[in-house]
Amino acid sequence: MRDTDTVAVYFLNAMLHALREQPEARDARLRGVGIDPALLGQPQARVPAKAFAQLWLEMIALLGDEFFQLDSHGMPLGSFALICRGLIQEPNLEKALRQCLGNFGLFLRDLQGSLTVRGVRAVIVVRSAIADPLTRVYAEETYLVLVVGLLCWLAGRRIAIDRTELAVARPAQDDDPLLWGPDLRLGSGRTEVEFDSAWLRLPVVQDLAGLKTFLRSAPQGLVIRFRNHNGLVAQVYRHLRTRHYGQWPTLAALAERQGISASTFRRQLEREGRSYQQIKDEVRRAMAFERLREGVLSIAEIAEQAGFQEPSAFHRAFKKWTGQSPGSYRARLAIP
Repeated sequence: MRDTDTVAVYFLNAMLHALREQPEARDARLRGVGIDPALLGQPQARVPAKAFAQLWLEMIALLGDEFFQLDSHGMPLGSFALICRGLIQEPNLEKALRQCLGNFGLFLRDLQGSLTVRGVRAVIVVRSAIADPLTRVYAEETYLVLVVGLLCWLAGRRIAIDRTELAVARPAQDDDPLLWGPDLRLGSGRTEVEFDSAWLRLPVVQDLAGLKTFLRSAPQGLVIRFRNHNGLVAQVYRHLRTRHYGQWPTLAALAERQGISASTFRRQLEREGRSYQQIKDEVRRAMAFERLREGVLSIAEIAEQAGFQEPSAFHRAFKKWTGQSPGSYRARLAIP
């Protein structure tokens, strides 16, 4: 964890939700780790990752709950480690994910996760019995962060999410695309994430030695690693998003901008769970979804902007991402 790593203040609000009626105790906890309580009222603010990690550990110790009392039963201390121990024994991600969802269900009473695989698409659905909207959105997103983060760790690489829906609306975050993919729908009335089912065939690459190292910084490390606004992956993502596809630099040119060799640049991206090609693919998807939602350009024009030489290639790629054609996706958006 670097000194420059940061986490959105939104996650602080989720972590501190149990102290919402104890503002003095809440603010004292924040000051104790060097965070100004006034930041809680700034939706786009960010806090140092090290302070966030320290507060995470202090809060679960204070509450005796690794799920911050966002669920009526919660997760007693040691639950997360217990869940992880069984996952490293599974041969592939599908079996590990199904066990992961089942293991969380042994502790949590108000949230239930399930996996559905239909051909090339896989969907994790979260059902909730939480009535309070704010508690619900905090609980459901925290649940998904832990599940998706564990999936990435088990595979030893970043799993690309194609579509995410959160039942309850919340403020958009600058780094949402890094975790939740290019097609994020806030306040849709249901909570689920969708991705290519091919990821589920990847082997579990972690072992007991890796688990011991992982648990020293988990689960707070999952949030930091996969929502790091200042990480190299995030920097590259933002750099590409501000440029036309034809102006995208080579990996060597980006490395030169950073003052490092291409091999070092590549290794730094890999440590954050991405390759340059994966980032480029994610930006192309984000551009395509954004233009389709805007409803101004034709599908052929969107294909060109996203770097596809032929509209037919764009159609094939989009159907792989979503299971439907670009035209069908745009038509669904138009339905009130």
